[in-house]
Amino acid sequence: MKQFTWGLFFAVLILLLIGCSNTNRDKRTAPTKNELDQEQVTLKIFNFKVEMAEQLDMLVQEYEVEHPEVNILMETCGGGCDYSSVLKTKFSSGDKPDIFFVAGYNDLDLWIEQLEDLSDQPWAEDVFDFAKDPMTKDGKLYGMPLNIEGWGYIYNKDLFEQAGITQLPKTLSELTAAVESLEKANITPFMNGYGEWWILGNHFLNIGFAQQENPIEYVEAVKQGTEKFKFNKTFNDWVNLLDVTIKYGNSNPLQTDYNTQVTSFASGQAAMIQQGNWIEIQLLKLNPDFEYGYLPMPINDDAETMDRLPVGVANSWVVHKNSTVKEEAKEFINWIATSDIGKRYIIEEFKFIPALETIEVDRSKLGPLASDIVDYMDNNKTIPWLWQRYPGYEANSAQMASAIQAYIGGGVTKEEMFEQFQKIWDGYSEQEE
Repeated sequence: MKQFTWGLFFAVLILLLIGCSNTNRDKRTAPTKNELDQEQVTLKIFNFKVEMAEQLDMLVQEYEVEHPEVNILMETCGGGCDYSSVLKTKFSSGDKPDIFFVAGYNDLDLWIEQLEDLSDQPWAEDVFDFAKDPMTKDGKLYGMPLNIEGWGYIYNKDLFEQAGITQLPKTLSELTAAVESLEKANITPFMNGYGEWWILGNHFLNIGFAQQENPIEYVEAVKQGTEKFKFNKTFNDWVNLLDVTIKYGNSNPLQTDYNTQVTSFASGQAAMIQQGNWIEIQLLKLNPDFEYGYLPMPINDDAETMDRLPVGVANSWVVHKNSTVKEEAKEFINWIATSDIGKRYIIEEFKFIPALETIEVDRSKLGPLASDIVDYMDNNKTIPWLWQRYPGYEANSAQMASAIQAYIGGGVTKEEMFEQFQKIWDGYSEQEE
């Protein structure tokens, strides 16, 4: 009887334990509301800045740790890659990124039907006014500026010292004298990367527009046909600077690409290159010990107006308005702008000059190029970026770059180059009418 009683007891106990076990298993496998809320989402980002690709991947990993429900797929296209063309192909093929980059002005007009209005975002009121302009349309802000950038001639301080150059050139005559001193010291003055269309069509050409008395008015006048390149004194001066770089530069400028230009400069093969502070990370990695800084790009001998750097916003983060994960995309951009991690990456890892007032600039953590640009900004010694306003945008710039390359190669005269410029602008202006 006792055996039966104990046997019955253990049988009942086993059944109870099995029931509890099944109940607990059901509780473990059934998703909770919190688990449902943490369902994985995937963000696709198409990155323009090849220079910060490695650092951006690191930032993404930091974000995914804090946001385990988000998986970010990063694709980078920059340097020699035609970002605009590839982006258009992605949209036409259906492979639309959730976050990408737009340059502003005419590029904003091109993409505006695809863009989410970001005016209500937490960072929007913190953007410097001049940095808002490229991405503002009808009172709405469609992008968060990536950073503030500038370019000019980056010079190797040691090579300048070897050539006995004690006064930094601010005018065309002073620059010419400096390059002659460099040549006498058997130092190549310029490493020209004129194989890249954007170095010529966007940046070098911009000097001719930006040094006009009223740059934006001049752009509009050329569009309307009331101004002609070949009769413009500033553009004729601009060719004189181009001639100096050709005469005192590397022997194969039209075969020199971006990477070759930067690596050659970092290894001391030339005293100057025309580039922007976007190469800061690359220079620090290639040669962390050598010292360098900025010089302006003077086209004449007016010292007051020539000692200026082109400064502006190249690109802005944007969100595809039809993305199924656009709220998560906006949250990622907001995190970059407002979190301690995001702010640290902007200054310390990307070496960016922030375009938001709320991100404090620690000059000691910026590189030499960004620091020089801040000095030029603080002293109101800047000129604008204009190519984003050209009719036809980058297609225009690329064609004008081809005309400049033909001049560099000796295929056309200065007058013929200006005639090609005019034909390009007239054609795109007619299309916009």
